[in-house]
Amino acid sequence: MKHWALTLFLALLIQQQSHHVEVEAGDDFIRTRGTHFMLNGSPYYANGFNAYWLITWAFSDGGYRPLQVSPGYYNEQVFKGLDFVVAEARRYGIKLVLSLANNYESFGGKKQYVNWARGQGQYLSSDDDFFRNPLVKGYYKNHVKTVLNRYNTMTGVIYKNDPTIMAWELMNEPRCTSDPSGRTIQAWIMEMASYVKSIDRNHLLEAGLEGFYGQTTPQRKSLNPGFNIGTDFIANNRVPWIDFATVHSYPDQWLTSSNDQNQLSFLNNWLNTHIQDAQFTLRKPLLITEFGKSWKDPGYSTYQRDLLFNTVYYKIYSSAKRGGAAAGGLFWQLLTEGMDSFRDGYDVVLSESPSTANVIAQQSHRLYQIRKIFARMRNVERWKRARRARRGPWFGRNRGKPIGN
Repeated sequence: MKHWALTLFLALLIQQQSHHVEVEAGDDFIRTRGTHFMLNGSPYYANGFNAYWLITWAFSDGGYRPLQVSPGYYNEQVFKGLDFVVAEARRYGIKLVLSLANNYESFGGKKQYVNWARGQGQYLSSDDDFFRNPLVKGYYKNHVKTVLNRYNTMTGVIYKNDPTIMAWELMNEPRCTSDPSGRTIQAWIMEMASYVKSIDRNHLLEAGLEGFYGQTTPQRKSLNPGFNIGTDFIANNRVPWIDFATVHSYPDQWLTSSNDQNQLSFLNNWLNTHIQDAQFTLRKPLLITEFGKSWKDPGYSTYQRDLLFNTVYYKIYSSAKRGGAAAGGLFWQLLTEGMDSFRDGYDVVLSESPSTANVIAQQSHRLYQIRKIFARMRNVERWKRARRARRGPWFGRNRGKPIGN
């Protein structure tokens, strides 16, 4: 979605407090192991939401009350607002995915970076020069360094050392229509992903992709809903410093002339293909970081939205229970009462949508049960290893001795 600011999702350990899962002690950072997220040695699954309406975020460039007023200059009060968000998330056991830039003009975006460079005498003909111009790339790197090294005034923890943050996102929905070959964005992701990891090895990193296929897999391009925007789901996510893949899905936006049934058919195929490619080609976890259905759609009903949510959630669950790559989903977007000015059609107010709230809660429970099963299996294997280790010395000491009278 164009209005991206901050992605939040709830740790399932917090959502299911009435149960206990034995886990190893750890540092609370989420890691990857093959196609799985791991938290303190046990599989981790995410079921959460997007929240662009937070007035503090990991980017806001130029414009009204920005975080970054101009290249390298920041509004400390706004930064303290982000400190508060991170501190509150830490307090309530929420994990965060923080995006570092926006493709769109909302909150500045790549257009603002390009305009800053133009103000310094750079001749730039396109907003896509964000991905190419050395001065602009320097501005972006400086912003990355500033955010990652930020000292949180409320927790006393530097952002790059805070496990409350699950991952950084290079950019929300990067697009470079001026180079549909994909070479420009591929080079940018490689450069910026390496730069982020040179500063912060604690956190996971993702590129912010919508999931469109490119030149690497021409046989997959027919799945794209008519978009050719210079990204490549396979090549972009194969970058070594990218830890997991992301995919977005808005059938009602992408297939506006199709009916609900055809949109759901597209959604099923879209998710199946990406889960399969994450599992067998990328060998990395997949997070479905945006999906939703707008109440502004003709003929909209809550039933249709619940059906879409259930479709996404079932794909995640069926993959996860087989040990597959799908590791969670974040719907767009969560609001609460009294936030009418933020409604964009995709908003979910839990108190106003009990059926949708129930669908979301059921998914949390299902994923938690999977996590519990894997944890039990791991505990059994740990017990077997300990038993073998205890029996080994006994057999060694008693080898050759008669047993019994």
